[in-house]
Amino acid sequence: MMESTQKIYDRSAGSWSRSGPLLLSDYSARPYLLQRCEPVAGARIADLGCGEGYIARQLVLRGAAHVEGLDISAGMIEKAEAAGTQDGRIRYQVASATDDWDLEEGSFDIVVAVFLFNYLGIDEMERVMGRARRLLKEGGRFVFAVPHPMLAWLRPQTAPFYFDPGTHGYFSGRDALFEGRIWRRDGIAVSVRSIHKNFADYFRTLKSAGFTSMPEVEELRVTDEHIVMDPEFFAPLRELPLHVAFHIQR
Repeated sequence: MMESTQKIYDRSAGSWSRSGPLLLSDYSARPYLLQRCEPVAGARIADLGCGEGYIARQLVLRGAAHVEGLDISAGMIEKAEAAGTQDGRIRYQVASATDDWDLEEGSFDIVVAVFLFNYLGIDEMERVMGRARRLLKEGGRFVFAVPHPMLAWLRPQTAPFYFDPGTHGYFSGRDALFEGRIWRRDGIAVSVRSIHKNFADYFRTLKSAGFTSMPEVEELRVTDEHIVMDPEFFAPLRELPLHVAFHIQR
């Protein structure tokens, strides 16, 4: 029987805990996403799939007035609360993205979802995107990232990041779950998953969720600066598209 995502993250929560960049995606994705959230000062932000609070804490450090963090894993929320709520400026809830949320619609300047949608099927993703839109004030911003749709076919199943597509192809694998792993710079690997979607799925679901503007889209990768910092860790990913970031306004 397949282990649930909730149990995977409850079991591995300690390996995700960090006070600074440690995981590959802390270098290749999260700095860009934080930049796309700016201006953050004074903002109310919802962090969907907040994990152990890494992004929530970074947003408060950048001046966010309040962050609401939701995650399906009680273990991850326990680690997040143990790392501090920044004088009450962060509130955490154990909740699935598909659950009812204790969040007021129309009250957030920014909604972020950092590697959440790779755990949801296409129909679930559409519903959550619609709910994220309803959380936003008029003019509010939705920022999210997912694994690059092609990554599973471009990378061997080895460090520091991969997904296993099995026998699935890029198109035939839509809505199929791929298991994978991502590494920390200290050599520890953690399990990750991706329910595969192609680019058209993301654009189509944003439209179906009620967004009417065109999203800004960026393919994220390791940079030359990363490779100089740690050639052994980052060089195997040179020139490979790792993640995709989306930024859209209500």
